[in-house]
Amino acid sequence: MAMEKPEAEPTAMTLATVDIFGFPSARIVLLKHFSENGFEFFTNYESRKGNDIADNQNVALLFFWSGLERQVRIIGHAEKIAAGESDEYFRSRPLESQLAVYASPQSSVIPNREYLVDRFLAFQNQLSTEGIKRPDYWGGYRVVPKSIEFWQGGAARLHDRLRYTLIEGEWIIERLAP
Repeated sequence: MAMEKPEAEPTAMTLATVDIFGFPSARIVLLKHFSENGFEFFTNYESRKGNDIADNQNVALLFFWSGLERQVRIIGHAEKIAAGESDEYFRSRPLESQLAVYASPQSSVIPNREYLVDRFLAFQNQLSTEGIKRPDYWGGYRVVPKSIEFWQGGAARLHDRLRYTLIEGEWIIERLAP
């Protein structure tokens, strides 16, 4: 439904991770695929989120569509998807997005914007424009849900909340008070 309404970015989701010191970190990533197996996004495995997931696979996702007064909250664990799936998605990206993967040492401190632009131009000149290979440090994650909560805003703050929890291979449905 969010895809059919005027939401600015309906596939945007907040990904929350926890670092080795127990501090949470949240950022927006884009949902690229979902199925009964989970919710997929792509990133640099060496980024902050990648390092957090390497240390602690427990994550949360949050979709919020203000125009619809709806949100979906997902709790689960993140796992890398197969290299072939990451390769396939990488090839589908625009050339500039492929080059940006090489140019940006994601989450690293850089001296200035020119450094990033210079790296982009250098990789643009260096790499063939036909068939750029996906680097090993970049790919997809699948968040396998353990709990999914649906929230629908309601009049007088009497919102509807339904939580689905996976217990021993079966989804248990519970209604929650707003």
